Amino acid sequence: MTAPEAESLRARTEAPRPSVWRGQGPVVAVVALGGAIGAVARYAASLWWPAQSGGFPWTTFWVNVVGCAIIGVFMVVITDVWAAHRLVRPFFGTGVLGGFTTFSTYAVDIQKLVDAGHPRTALAYLAATLFAALTAVWLAVAAARRVLKWRHR
Repeated sequence: MTAPEAESLRARTEAPRPSVWRGQGPVVAVVALGGAIGAVARYAASLWWPAQSGGFPWTTFWVNVVGCAIIGVFMVVITDVWAAHRLVRPFFGTGVLGGFTTFSTYAVDIQKLVDAGHPRTALAYLAATLFAALTAVWLAVAAARRVLKWRHR
């Protein structure tokens, strides 16, 4: 028999920590890789269609709208159709599309327009991007579900 105080002196055995590669490590890695791919695609779009100083930032507007539409279709596909690998959603949804869509640049564009003396253009851009991006997601989800329902008939 041991004294109660002796029990507290014994070394406690902890469960072994899971390997980083079995936990969140792969998720972080695929988000980083996807984010780099998406950011490079967005940067390429800004080089192909540069915005005019003081003008409506069409490239960022369309990147965000198209990216939101793709997010809508992607979410329908991976939730309603395809049992995707656990890393597909973080890679493509969070990484690629998160890096491609650029609401931080959207905020900077608004500030630049205001600073350049174009507050009405900034306000129009602010409202139009928000409306168009949300509409794009909604329409893409509705269209993807309609196509999937039509294919199942």
